[in-house]
Amino acid sequence: MTPARLHGIADRLCLAASPIFAVMAVATALSPPSDMLCMAARDGLHLGGLLGGLLGGMVPMYILMSALHAGPWLRLMSATRRCVVTNTSRG
Repeated sequence: MTPARLHGIADRLCLAASPIFAVMAVATALSPPSDMLCMAARDGLHLGGLLGGLLGGMVPMYILMSALHAGPWLRLMSATRRCVVTNTSRG
C-alpha cells in the first residue's frame, strides 16, 4: 500500500469512532442492566433510582467519548461548508 492510501484509510477510520460511541450510548441506555431487578428492589421504582442507574453507568462515558471524538467530523463539515461557500460566491 502506498503512503497516500494509508493516509486515506486513517482519515476514514478516525470518522468511525464518534458514531460508534454514540450507538453504544444509545444501546446501553435502551438495554436494561443485568442487575435492574436488584436495583429496583433496593431503590424502589422511583425516578431517582432509574435516572441514577443511567447517569452513573456507561452511558455518560460513551456520550463523552463520542463528543471527544467528534473533531474529525467537525473538520470535515467545516471543510465542506467552506467549499460550498467558496463555490457559491464565485458562481
